[in-house]
Amino acid sequence: MVQTDNQLLEIVYKAAEDKKAENIIVLDIHQVSIMADHFVICHGNNERQVQAIVREIRDQVHKQGFEIKGIEGAEQGRWTLIDMGDVIAHVFHKEERDFYNLEKLWSDAPRVSVKVTE
Repeated sequence: MVQTDNQLLEIVYKAAEDKKAENIIVLDIHQVSIMADHFVICHGNNERQVQAIVREIRDQVHKQGFEIKGIEGAEQGRWTLIDMGDVIAHVFHKEERDFYNLEKLWSDAPRVSVKVTE
């Protein structure tokens, strides 16, 4: 079975949603960057919630047979980057998200709607 970015986006989005991540957005960055095709950006309200969101994304991505190339910042629970190749998830603590404002930094990238199927 060939796995696609859309499947991966859906897995990441649903995993974040399941752990009550807030303000989940997906940016299509393939026209403005060579590092990936999509960013998934969300936040939790404390370090423990950020870590729970990261664990759920990691577990669900592995469970569905996708590869995680690297995870940075998971221990601190402030800003964790999960690199899955064409999809990169940024899981922030709310304060860090407000400070770094990736949505503004990547404002040239269009937002993508993700439909999660059960």
